[in-house]
Amino acid sequence: DVYGARVLFSIVLCLAAIPTALTGLVQTPSGLIVLRSFIGVAGGTFVMCQYWTSRMFTKEVVGTANALVGGWGNLGAGVTNLLMGSVLMPIFESLTGDVESAWRSVCVVPAVVAFVTGIAVWHISDDCPKGNYSDLKIRGLFSSTMTVQSSFTKACWNWNTWILFIQYAACFGVELTMNNAAALYFRDEFGQSNEAARSIAAIFGWLNLFARGLGGFASDACMYNYGMKGRIWIQTILLLLEGGMVFVFMHTTTLGGSIAALVVFSLFVQACEGTSYGIVPYVDPVNMGSVCGIVGAGGNVGAVGFGLCFRQMDYKRAFFIMGGCIVGSSVLSLGLVINGYSGIIWGKDRYVDKETGKIYKPVSTAITTDKKNDGAAEFSTRAPPYKDRGSEKFIGAEVGGDAGRV
Repeated sequence: DVYGARVLFSIVLCLAAIPTALTGLVQTPSGLIVLRSFIGVAGGTFVMCQYWTSRMFTKEVVGTANALVGGWGNLGAGVTNLLMGSVLMPIFESLTGDVESAWRSVCVVPAVVAFVTGIAVWHISDDCPKGNYSDLKIRGLFSSTMTVQSSFTKACWNWNTWILFIQYAACFGVELTMNNAAALYFRDEFGQSNEAARSIAAIFGWLNLFARGLGGFASDACMYNYGMKGRIWIQTILLLLEGGMVFVFMHTTTLGGSIAALVVFSLFVQACEGTSYGIVPYVDPVNMGSVCGIVGAGGNVGAVGFGLCFRQMDYKRAFFIMGGCIVGSSVLSLGLVINGYSGIIWGKDRYVDKETGKIYKPVSTAITTDKKNDGAAEFSTRAPPYKDRGSEKFIGAEVGGDAGRV
């Protein structure tokens, strides 16, 4: 929100490359834990990525844009594991002569890729369609009053942020949990070998190729036809379907049936991740980075909570709690009411400035008479769904604001 996604994206990638390259120097389990903690900082680039695409793409297609880049980011983890284990490890083993030296040196490759990518992002990218934030501030086209503290505070005080935090925990948190738990489940419940169980569990991640993007596209389509209420409804429906598939999966007793249920389950999980970040950019456009960060953290919090369930309980009980939490989170959609947009129960669709979230009056709407205001004429700000809108022009005054703004 303050410095732009490009700068922080580059810095984090380059810094995370350093502990990645040092993996081969680890000699103790505690040293590995500490090193992995520093490498894990790279995961924060997801937040910058979602903020970045939300700034670069118009709101009508932001669901698809966010979902595609987020889904392919998750897919990248699976592809990296595959390439490291199946392609690079054999090559480094043949070069070094033993497995020990191979795994200690192979991590230099992703470190170099991350560092080079960070440098490239810094030099060939823009913070937003208008240019870099630093240049915009010099030209007086960017707010100089925003601080990290004010952005984060305003995002925290918006209850929509915390509803989406919980709902994202119920989808991305589930994906992170299943990436670990699914392989153990197929090994323990169906007697599969470690290799076979991991291969089956990998299906969950590979669906990121299209499933998350499909959710984002569905969110955009619903926004076009039904307004924000459509985005919220598709989010709610997918959460209900996701929770239902958890119960189907846990009660399936055959290997083939469980794999089929896992595929459908994963489809709904990742589609729901896409619809979540189809809503996020609307919550508070000015402080969108902080909203993205808080909601994204919900996924990690969900993973920790569900992970503890699978560690402390048997599979049936853990899956039951997971499914119940997902279904319960869908009910919270009733409380999603974003300024200027209609929710499921209350709220009205208005004409909203896409960058500031403030309500504007279109010139072409009919003038109405407000009997409560001594018959004074005023412009209507209520907006139809996007599919029914023309090319309205806006007068130069925000509702309750100063005239003359263009």
